[in-house]
Amino acid sequence: MKRRHFLRTTGSAVSIPVLLNGLSLSALAKPSIFNAVNNDSDRVLVLIQLSGGNDGLNTVVPLDQYDNLQNARSNIILPESSILSLTDTVGLHPKMTGLKSLYDDGRLGIVQSVGYPNQNRSHFRSIEIWTSGSSTEEYLSTGWIGRALDKRYPGFPEGFPNSDHPDPFAISMGYSVSETCQGSAANYSMTLNDPFSLTTLAEGENDDTTSIYGQELAYLNATIAQTNAYADQILSSAESGNNLGNYPDTELGEQLRNVALLISGGLKTKVYTVTLGGFDTHANQVEGGNVTQGKHGELLETLSEAIHAFQEDLQQQGLEERVIGMTFSEFGRQIRSNGSHGTDHGAAAPLILFGSCVNPQILGDTPEIPNQVEVQDALPMQYDFRDIYGSILMDWFEMSVIDVKKILHDGVQYLPIVSACGSTVSGQNLQTEIPIEMHCYPNPFQRWTNIRFTCETEWVRLSIFDSLGSEVRILTNKQLYAGEHKVAFDASGLPPGNYFYRLQLGHRQKTKRMVKV
Repeated sequence: MKRRHFLRTTGSAVSIPVLLNGLSLSALAKPSIFNAVNNDSDRVLVLIQLSGGNDGLNTVVPLDQYDNLQNARSNIILPESSILSLTDTVGLHPKMTGLKSLYDDGRLGIVQSVGYPNQNRSHFRSIEIWTSGSSTEEYLSTGWIGRALDKRYPGFPEGFPNSDHPDPFAISMGYSVSETCQGSAANYSMTLNDPFSLTTLAEGENDDTTSIYGQELAYLNATIAQTNAYADQILSSAESGNNLGNYPDTELGEQLRNVALLISGGLKTKVYTVTLGGFDTHANQVEGGNVTQGKHGELLETLSEAIHAFQEDLQQQGLEERVIGMTFSEFGRQIRSNGSHGTDHGAAAPLILFGSCVNPQILGDTPEIPNQVEVQDALPMQYDFRDIYGSILMDWFEMSVIDVKKILHDGVQYLPIVSACGSTVSGQNLQTEIPIEMHCYPNPFQRWTNIRFTCETEWVRLSIFDSLGSEVRILTNKQLYAGEHKVAFDASGLPPGNYFYRLQLGHRQKTKRMVKV
């Protein structure tokens, strides 16, 4: 499939990663990313943002919690018989047949209950946290991919492109660059709509190199030259590339078709970002008379069909082992539905990874749904999203643990989400190799309860979360000796309700519910 299959756009298909206010270009630390095996790996990461806050409980359904889930969202709950079973405890929305097929083929992984401590339910702030890879308390001006690329390409954008790196490092499909790719000096991504309709930008005259105005104009001219050079590489790759997949006629399908075309054409771009909007489903998430239909189901069908077509395209072209992909959204939705056949802003939600080089597993426990759910209750976090980022940087882009901790946070935990490419054997959830044994008693409790667990000699973090996703108490955060331990939790001062205790042990973690009465 060539030029005639791509949409034409009237505006420029490539944006300029403008540097504001004359910020200086400073050399950063010694590079370490993408340099272990091939010096400059040709591996690709595709990030799909589900904009608006995806309802994870309607996407990856906890079948073993179905009765309590039905009590909490009776007006939107999917019929149990319609859910596409993946295991005895987990199923997918019935519109997600494409992703079900990928899971059956060993090309799909799911991480349960992904989020961050002290969930912020604001769209703007929460997506800022996800794209920057920050904690709730941090306000970073760079993205997690941008900081990783800064490690490898110090001084960017000065001196780029060059003979060693002629291609853009990241591409954002659409009209705006992704904050995920924001580096310390400039954004590494370029916007792209149609690789066959690129506008050449004119460079201006500049005889003044001493004034602030002249320096900024010089920088702008250099950026325009860089953009034009990258545009030439994109067009050349598009002309050389091909598509073999049968893509749906949707915007996401078109974007992923373009990504596959450029990879096929030899473009060495390392990160692609695409966006599917519409997930802020406060109302009419489902149709009142048929809950398998409606806005959310249509979005999930769009997502599922586009990813499936993308993977089939890559597989037919022998490119599948070069690419992995991941979805993310600013937050999940609340457990209880509202009166408008919708759901409101919540906390943790499942995250989907795809590709023949991801571990085809369901990592983590199905979330516990209480039999009594308050209006604002949401799923507690099992996995910190930064641990997923860090594990991808370590396993896919061969980055050192030391550098990953500098980019994300000191407490990064490694997760087994990338596997040997092409494996057809179901992935092993490493949590099942050394099960976490923990319980609290009494439960329910009035003021005090005791949490008992067993660990090896290792660093242990035990914390308490409330039903809104806030970390209200850290009980233990230190190295403990091997054996059984008991930690008392004084809940006086906290209101009655559902709480969750979360235990981290090495690469393992577990979250369980407790109730204060």
